[in-house]
Amino acid sequence: MLRALPVQIPRRLFSQSAKMASMTPMEDLMRDKIAHTFTPSTLIIRNDSHKHAHHAAMEGSTSKETHFHVTITSSAFESKMQPARHRMVYALLKEEMSREGGIHALQLKTKTPAEEQREKEREAQA
Repeated sequence: MLRALPVQIPRRLFSQSAKMASMTPMEDLMRDKIAHTFTPSTLIIRNDSHKHAHHAAMEGSTSKETHFHVTITSSAFESKMQPARHRMVYALLKEEMSREGGIHALQLKTKTPAEEQREKEREAQA
């Protein structure tokens, strides 16, 4: 009997609209918290930890989930400057950033739906 092997799709292709969770608990927790708090129209979480595993600060760390790039588009960011938006996300993930083996680095890209639309229009014109 032949068995079909499961097809693996890279996690970075997943967004909230895909309704699929990653295989990593920190990423799942981040996704749940951000989705619940900001109700984003776009949520992309990319785990970049493998790019930083050789850094001295990561020596001895057993966590494979320490460095993330997160893109969030949400109306919750309306009328707020980038620093305020980032503070909102940092406050939400404070516990995950302070725990041993937690988030060491968080690169954020925060946009409103209108900003995202303008960005898409500019890309279409290019």
